[in-house]
Amino acid sequence: MSTPQTGRFTVVGVGPGDPELLTLKAARIIGDAAVVAYHAGVKKQSHARRIADAVVAEGTIEEELRYPVTTGSTDHPGGYVGAMADFYEDCAQRLSVHLDEGRDVVLLAEGDPLFYGSSMYLHDRFKETYETSVVPGVPAFAAATATIGEALVRQTDVLTVLPGTLPEPELARRLADTDGAIIMKLGRTFPAVRSALEQAGRLDGAWYVERASQSEERWLPATEVDADSVPYFSLIVVPGDTAPGRTSDRMRDTGVSRLTSIAPPRASREGQAAELIVVGLGPGPDAWLTPEATAALAEVDHVVGYAPYVARVPQRAGLTRHASGNTVEVDRARDALDLARAGERVAVVSGGDAGVFGMAAAVFEAAEDPTYDAVAIHVLPGVSAVQAVAAKAGAPIGADFAVVSLSDRLKPWSVVERRLRAIAEADLVLAIYNPASRSRTKQIATARDVLMEHRKPDAVVIVGRDIGRTEESLTVTTLGELDPSSIDMKCLLIVGALSTRVSRAGVWTPRFVNEHSVDGAGE
Repeated sequence: MSTPQTGRFTVVGVGPGDPELLTLKAARIIGDAAVVAYHAGVKKQSHARRIADAVVAEGTIEEELRYPVTTGSTDHPGGYVGAMADFYEDCAQRLSVHLDEGRDVVLLAEGDPLFYGSSMYLHDRFKETYETSVVPGVPAFAAATATIGEALVRQTDVLTVLPGTLPEPELARRLADTDGAIIMKLGRTFPAVRSALEQAGRLDGAWYVERASQSEERWLPATEVDADSVPYFSLIVVPGDTAPGRTSDRMRDTGVSRLTSIAPPRASREGQAAELIVVGLGPGPDAWLTPEATAALAEVDHVVGYAPYVARVPQRAGLTRHASGNTVEVDRARDALDLARAGERVAVVSGGDAGVFGMAAAVFEAAEDPTYDAVAIHVLPGVSAVQAVAAKAGAPIGADFAVVSLSDRLKPWSVVERRLRAIAEADLVLAIYNPASRSRTKQIATARDVLMEHRKPDAVVIVGRDIGRTEESLTVTTLGELDPSSIDMKCLLIVGALSTRVSRAGVWTPRFVNEHSVDGAGE
């Protein structure tokens, strides 16, 4: 931390552009500063310095921190990232000279300093060495929302702030899953941002605002923007009232935040029975999604499921997503059945294969209600997690095998133990789903002990974690050496039979078996 001889470093937000939006505290601190620093673009005057011009005292030492590059090309050996890292290091050295000599330094920051601001990088460098503080400023999106005069979010609405530099599919997904939204960092990204808004069904009602609160301020519907005219100082405002299923006039009259999260039902298609599709998405990679599932998802108007699985379905125009949390499978199924009964085209999505500890059973459970007798249910298979782990390891389920979930949320643990003993005694290969979670940390250790009543310590165990994803790992160990503390909710285990072998090519279980091998399972 600082000593009495060193100066104080303060980052001050100066707001979006109108000098009258500078806070009283910001004006006081800037006026009292011995040194005022500010960033400036390549071949451009500092926007932050212009905003604060009236409050910078005469005789103040000024430090202009001019960027060496934009996002364009650079001959720096480290590319753009390397050039900017060197730039911030140079800035830190220049300002630290003043601080070490006891002068207070104020760094001006457009908008709010810690909201997509460059000033945070210097603050990060100084906060462990000098006394530092941050003075908040009015962010540009607040000024833009005031300009259009529309409520951004109401009551329990969710507001999402997004950088326009996100990949287009990700941007579209997040826009579809929120009420109100702000999209920053436009400029060259605007065509992709516009496309994402359209895919998410949020283009109509979205507002484009440039240079908010400045004399050159301009705003218009996003549908009318010329992509070639979009500057850096621009953003998109998506009011929560424009979300699908919302009625703005009624909301203003009643104060109700959300009428419904489900779009108004359409009339049933003539001659077409109500139908609900249950789709297995596979364990992760898009390449493991079946062509049948891809085609079905391209035709539906609604996707219902656990939020991480819904997020895997690309957003497109006309698609409404209904994401929910874990442990509400039957409620989710009823919501989907209600939509289907109303004539909507609906898919319930599930990870892996929907019929293996997935949503298919929950849908059929909810469909026992006679209310849904007219709804036909079709389940589309997917690659299951056990298949993915087995394929990665070799062929461990090439013979008879069983699948068990260690979760005791829907069944007593005594039932789980009884089934584990029966499987071990029968010398079946065993795939274990849901081996652990944040609230279940001891079951896998207990399961290992139960299995070892009938299996030898050298029984082969495969631990697959996040198979198919970039962070995947596969470990081959034994039942005796299995470390329960290394197992989490991302794992699937395969415990081999007596005949399961580990060879040069991988782990495999022979298709043939004899009575002696089974009889010797517990010896």
